[in-house]
Amino acid sequence: MKTGILSIQGDFAAHAATLHSLGAQTLEVRTLADLRHSDALILPGGESTTQLQFLQEEGLFDAIRQFAAKGNPIFGTCAGAILLATHVKNPPQPSLALLDMTILRNGYGRQLASDVFFGPTTLKTDPLEMVFIRGPIIESVASGITVLANLNGSPTLVQKDNVLAATFHPELTSDPTVHQHFLSLLSNHAPTKKSSRAK
Repeated sequence: MKTGILSIQGDFAAHAATLHSLGAQTLEVRTLADLRHSDALILPGGESTTQLQFLQEEGLFDAIRQFAAKGNPIFGTCAGAILLATHVKNPPQPSLALLDMTILRNGYGRQLASDVFFGPTTLKTDPLEMVFIRGPIIESVASGITVLANLNGSPTLVQKDNVLAATFHPELTSDPTVHQHFLSLLSNHAPTKKSSRAK
C-alpha cells in the first residue's frame, strides 16, 4: 500500500520522512498516473491557490474527488486543509469540498516564523504538538465531522470517514501520532481495495 504525496511545493519531503519512519511506502504525486498508483493521498502545506491551479491544469482536481469517493484516505495539512473545505474565506476560492466546514485562510496571521502550540487531542492522553505557519482557522464544521484536536476550543484536526484535515504541520514535529492515525485509515481501507482488485 503506497501513500501518494502531492509534490509540487511545500513540505512533502517531511511528510515522506515521517511515513518512512513508520515503515510506510510513499510516492510523489504530480500526474494522474501517479495518483492511480497511490492507495492514499496527502495534500501538504504550501500556497492553496497555486496548488488548486496545478490540480485543475493537470486534471487532478476531479480525479482526487473520485479518489475520495472510492474510500481512499486523504489527508490535507494547512493549505491541504483549505483545499478540502467546502467554504473558504479570506479570500474565497474554489475547493475540492470533501469536508463540510468553513475555513479562514491565514487565520493565525502572516507570521514569518512558525508558531508552536500544544492542545488536547482524542488520539492520545498527552497534548498534541502543533506547528502553525500562516495556518488557517476552521471556523465551523457540519454535523458528522469529528474533531480530533483543538486549540483554545478551535478545531485543528478534523475527520469525516476517510478524509482527514489539519490546520497545522504534524510533519514538522517528532510526534508521529497524526500520521499513525492516517495510516490506520489506510489499513482499514486495505481489505476493500484488495477485494475490488480481486474482482
